[in-house]
Amino acid sequence: MMKMYWVVTWFMKLCMLCMLLMTLDTTEAQKQLKLGFYKTTCPAAEKIVRDTVNKAVTANPGMAAGIIRLYFHDCFVRGCDASLLLKTVAGSEIESEQDAGANAGTLRGLEIIDQAKAKIEAACPNTVSCADILAFAARDSTTIVGGFYYAIPSGRRDGRVSNIDEVDLPSPDSDVDTLKKEFVAKGLSVGDMVALSGAHSIGRAGCNFATQRLYFFNGSHTDPSLDPKYAAALKKKCPKSRISGTADLDLVTPNRLDNQYYSNVKQHKVMLSSDQTLVDSKFTAALVSKYSSNLAAWRNDFSAAMIRLGSLEVLTGTKGEIRKKCGVRN
Repeated sequence: MMKMYWVVTWFMKLCMLCMLLMTLDTTEAQKQLKLGFYKTTCPAAEKIVRDTVNKAVTANPGMAAGIIRLYFHDCFVRGCDASLLLKTVAGSEIESEQDAGANAGTLRGLEIIDQAKAKIEAACPNTVSCADILAFAARDSTTIVGGFYYAIPSGRRDGRVSNIDEVDLPSPDSDVDTLKKEFVAKGLSVGDMVALSGAHSIGRAGCNFATQRLYFFNGSHTDPSLDPKYAAALKKKCPKSRISGTADLDLVTPNRLDNQYYSNVKQHKVMLSSDQTLVDSKFTAALVSKYSSNLAAWRNDFSAAMIRLGSLEVLTGTKGEIRKKCGVRN
């Protein structure tokens, strides 16, 4: 019995040591990210991205939501290494992240990242990573449709692996406890989760994600947690006969990244159950209430969360590579 105790104790200490080493390694990588990383090697990099994104989003405001979503979907899987941007190689046994159910056919803004990359390669060959370009583009999209700015450190390098089997993004049907676990497991806080959810103030979602709540809740009813007038409006946009359509996530200010989302959550006027579930926990409900009445507080916390998201499991130094084209490995 005593021998077993020592074996278990030794194993637990070993696990704690491994976790500590992993944390230290991640922290060291994050320390290598810095503001103005390309100040001397490619001083025009951030301006090129900003101009490219501004042109695209001005022409189509919906692209801002697409780019911010690209950033989140990339960073949540393997960290911010632009693995999401890699396409499946013809003849390969492994499909890329782009082919996963949460991404297939729904990714928007890839061509904008490619355009910025091509311009930067012409100015500064083999210097700026696709991962950094995506981080800059998400920041600039936020500024254009949200009216606020945050400085994000750079120095990320691009990964060489993109595997469909590693895509573990939060589900639109998740409850609040599941969401908490998923975000904390990635190194983000529950507060980050609520702040980042505000990105659903812009963009659209497939009607198929609302069908269950609108028509088949408990068999053949409408989810009673939905505001009746909102449910009626959503049914017009997503009739039972057309689940292939899309609808704005925020019917009030669909092209403005603001705190309207939190008012919508409080009023039960949100399309996704993963948004509505934020009022099912005292802590998250308190943040929803705070952000709904304090735009400055949400902007500050959203900015901080986007920066932390951009620091997850980053590749720096000599790890990874600087891709010449974002869709393919060198």
